[in-house]
Amino acid sequence: MTTTDGEAFLFWVLAPLMVLAALGLLFVRRAVHAALCLVFVMVSLAIMYIASGAPFLGVVQVVVYTGAVMMLFLFVLMLVGVDASDSLTETIRGQRWIGLLLGLGLAVVLIGVVSRATFLPGTPLTENQVANPVGLARILFGDYVLAMETVGVLLVTAAMGALVLTHRRRLETKRTQRWVAEQRVKALAEGGTLTPLPAPGVYAQSNAMDTPALGPDGRPLEHSVSRVLRIRGQEKAAPASLVETRSAGQVSTVPAATPDGGEDS
Repeated sequence: MTTTDGEAFLFWVLAPLMVLAALGLLFVRRAVHAALCLVFVMVSLAIMYIASGAPFLGVVQVVVYTGAVMMLFLFVLMLVGVDASDSLTETIRGQRWIGLLLGLGLAVVLIGVVSRATFLPGTPLTENQVANPVGLARILFGDYVLAMETVGVLLVTAAMGALVLTHRRRLETKRTQRWVAEQRVKALAEGGTLTPLPAPGVYAQSNAMDTPALGPDGRPLEHSVSRVLRIRGQEKAAPASLVETRSAGQVSTVPAATPDGGEDS
């Protein structure tokens, strides 16, 4: 079976891009970029499968590897949050040299196998022969049906195990609205508040988050400012004049402007 001009053109266009993407998988610094390079290699390989007359392998390559496995890799990367600085940190001393030696040994083995392999000329399908997906289905679900069912059970078991491992057991009572109300009522004896905490800056000259609110008696309410700001020492003190005015029961008002430009007393 000879290669057509279209197949040769497709190969010489995709093959260099696949090699560049494979090299990018090894040399890029970000894990997400490496995963995207691998996705490009898998999709290009699926295109070559389909162009070579193996549509089943091409569809499996896209659906299973690119659509399922690579999406799982990206989900784990987003969940764990691997950064470039983390990938450059060597947690086990000497692992880079060990990986380099193992990769070099694998390359020597692959080169030796490929150099000694003999490729028989391809033969086209005749009208009486079944297509690639039909023949593959007969082999998988005929001769190897037990192995296929075993793999399916293992995959389902692995998925259930992942769900069990990621399930978080509740360690405390569910915080419903009724439960929150009951806890506030119980906390009244210890000096708690029944109503929600006041917002910062209420009745003060500023409504900033670090300015405490003033109570009805004019005293600043410390619990109106975030505990984090109080620990950092970033809480602003209420103006002393305003506190004294509120404590004395006076209300400071801004004089209104009269039409002639003066102030109304």
